[in-house]
Amino acid sequence: MNAATLEEATEIGGVITDPQPVDFHRLGLAGCIDRLTAPLRRQGACVHWETPHHGLEISASCATLLYKSAQIALSNTFKHAHATDVTVRLSPVFHGIRLTVADNGTGFGSQSGNPSGQGEALGPANADGGRPGLGIISAAVQEAGGTVAIDSDPGSGTAVTITIPLD
Repeated sequence: MNAATLEEATEIGGVITDPQPVDFHRLGLAGCIDRLTAPLRRQGACVHWETPHHGLEISASCATLLYKSAQIALSNTFKHAHATDVTVRLSPVFHGIRLTVADNGTGFGSQSGNPSGQGEALGPANADGGRPGLGIISAAVQEAGGTVAIDSDPGSGTAVTITIPLD
């Protein structure tokens, strides 16, 4: 294998990118998402994996949506959280699959009247009121019949939970 083949995911402008094509057949969904954690590990974060989803049939469109969701959540952790611990959990739920990306970073408060941010659907607004990244993923997940929940408090980290039906 040459160096390009072994190249890990990296960050460009704070967004985690993977120079390799997403290969769910070879690496599986968890393997593809794990590649996205390389910049966090290089930053010094300890990344924990929980993947009791083996044997679950996941369509290519569902796998792609979960992968893109993880990419956004991990990019936000990389750019904003200053986390030392990150947990990625991919688990089956009743008629679906759930992805959780949780960190022990700086967290954030809500700007929409929910002071704790508990269960916030889209995350905090930018200074200009925009919600890029998580807002885009939230819309895509909801279109697929799923849900996005963001639990965060300043100083207590953030957990992004995405649940997608498999029926």
